[in-house]
Amino acid sequence: MKIVFIIPNMTGGGTERVISLLVNEYRKRGMEAAVMMFAGDECAYRLADGTELFCVSEQSHGRPLVQIRRLARMRRYLKKNRDCLIYSFSVMGTVFGALAALGLGIRMFVSERNDPRQGLQGPLRDWAYGRAAAIAVQTGECMRYFPEKLRKKMMVIPNPVDPSVPEPFQGKRRRSVVFVGRLHRQKNPELLLRAFADFQKEYPDYVLEMFGKGELEDTLKRTAAELGIEEKVLWHGFCPDVRKRIADAGMYVLSSDFEGISNSMLEAMAMGIPVIATDCPIGGCAEYIQNGKNGLLVPVGDQKAMTAAMQRLAEDPGFARSVSENGSKIREQFPIEVIADQMLRAAKGIENQEKKDVRGHHIDTDL
Repeated sequence: MKIVFIIPNMTGGGTERVISLLVNEYRKRGMEAAVMMFAGDECAYRLADGTELFCVSEQSHGRPLVQIRRLARMRRYLKKNRDCLIYSFSVMGTVFGALAALGLGIRMFVSERNDPRQGLQGPLRDWAYGRAAAIAVQTGECMRYFPEKLRKKMMVIPNPVDPSVPEPFQGKRRRSVVFVGRLHRQKNPELLLRAFADFQKEYPDYVLEMFGKGELEDTLKRTAAELGIEEKVLWHGFCPDVRKRIADAGMYVLSSDFEGISNSMLEAMAMGIPVIATDCPIGGCAEYIQNGKNGLLVPVGDQKAMTAAMQRLAEDPGFARSVSENGSKIREQFPIEVIADQMLRAAKGIENQEKKDVRGHHIDTDL
């Protein structure tokens, strides 16, 4: 059995991290695994020995000739590997995978990783998803968005927690607020900058550490200067060892406008870092965070609420420790072995998995 993961590339990101965990878990079981990249050849994660990693195309930027060559290369590979299973973790990967596999009898498993309402490929995506044998979504709210014919193929499968995540830090935490993610509009890092500017007026000994890169970096640096906090903000870029570097941070903040399930948020919780997250569509943060117990949820785009949440953690060390201890329990709840099994069984059609959320509650998929 060979599993072929289709992904634009393996640059640093949550989806790519999950793929690396799955690849390494399947390789540990003696299964063949391949990662087919169709928009670049960068790989930021270590994959197990024997993993087939290759690129079939550069980014197309909408150029038809590049897309045609991409499809031809994908199809040639799939013809030579007709007994494989396709795992697609992106909308366009599913579209190209479905086209390349037409008539070859190859089963495809799709994992929806984001808020489907934000995509621009609705009809094309629904056609491609319709070619899949099974579709995993991350929350019941996400599932209810799709047409009924697709919901029949869907099940909720949460993200795994990386078993290599460091154990919770024991000791006095640094006075730091950390952000880990792409510097992209979806993540709304500007909201965090503005909330932190208000927060540090009362807590000037805190710093804001930004881990990640993206097209907004220059704009965000100008915003930090305009807010007078440029000396309080540290820009680290993408760091492979980010977990080690944030282990003793005072708090982690997710400021996204929409999100599937943030891997960096889950890892921060597992490491015992007190977490603040926006309660964004499609409900991924709320699936894991019990507000006030193992983390804090704030409304999307609410700068004052985000500032207040940071102040609450800073001013009440006992509350912050409680949030830390409760959050760290998540590391035992979603092991990679279980998630990999759920995906494999769904992809192979072994069973019709009951539609439940991460807490085991039945999901009503009726609109």
